[in-house]
Amino acid sequence: MTEYANKNDFIESVQMKGLTISMLASGDQTEIIHHQLEPNTRWALEPEAGWHALEYLFIIIGQLKLQREDGSFKTYKAGDSFYRSPITEHYVFQSIGPTEFIYVTSQPIFHRYSNVSRQLANLAVSIEEKDGYTGDHCARIANLAMKVGEKIGLSSNDLLQLNMASFFHDVGKVRIPLNILQKPGKLTGYEWEIMMKHTIYGRMILEETKLPLLVNAGKIVEQHHERFDGEGYPYGLSKEEIDIKASIISVVDAYDAITSDRSYQKARSKEEAVREIKKNKGTLYHPEIVDVFAHLQL
Repeated sequence: MTEYANKNDFIESVQMKGLTISMLASGDQTEIIHHQLEPNTRWALEPEAGWHALEYLFIIIGQLKLQREDGSFKTYKAGDSFYRSPITEHYVFQSIGPTEFIYVTSQPIFHRYSNVSRQLANLAVSIEEKDGYTGDHCARIANLAMKVGEKIGLSSNDLLQLNMASFFHDVGKVRIPLNILQKPGKLTGYEWEIMMKHTIYGRMILEETKLPLLVNAGKIVEQHHERFDGEGYPYGLSKEEIDIKASIISVVDAYDAITSDRSYQKARSKEEAVREIKKNKGTLYHPEIVDVFAHLQL
């Protein structure tokens, strides 16, 4: 781009799934960042140790819906603003239609924010390609998971963790050999043991970012193949031992797998997928999550 904020600062853009961020100007620790969100994209602010910035949003186009801690919602429209100094709670915003806003922070964050997001988004896309899914798999899982999380009344902090964990739930598969990951037939016992490690690898990869949000999401990623009856992996957790957010991902991931074309099966209808999930209520899947999911408008 050729437009300049001043002699030292140029506009820099980073594009991720559903979100494009562009640095407009920076100076004296302050950054002004333009955000462009596709419909139903979520964006969040969270408290962080040692972070004392003023953070300000001004809506240019569209609407942002904010879920409050008490479960109620507030909608910010074009011309509205939101600010906190410092951030002491978790705030999860959802775009209603195409939305753009200006984000101002009095402490620099753009390069850390963009570099980590770009790295992890690339990992997620590479997993979709290696594992035979379409490029929208991670986004679909996140969207469905958030619908369930909102329906059961998760807090803003839990919704934020769920959003990250659901999008990156299979990121650990980057460390699984391709001959196992893409094998068209049934895995051997040895191969299955290696495949099951992808949940642990996922937690490790997210912990390596050292970002508190992603570290916490890693714990959920590690559990998303645990089963309600205790027969899942990697630890054989059961019932309430399993994080409810991991139980949500388990259900929506199964639904997406059933309704997607894979190398080993043709896609089945939404109705067939819901019936299959209901059939495994209380064994594979958390009963409450199954009931809530079954009543969503899919």
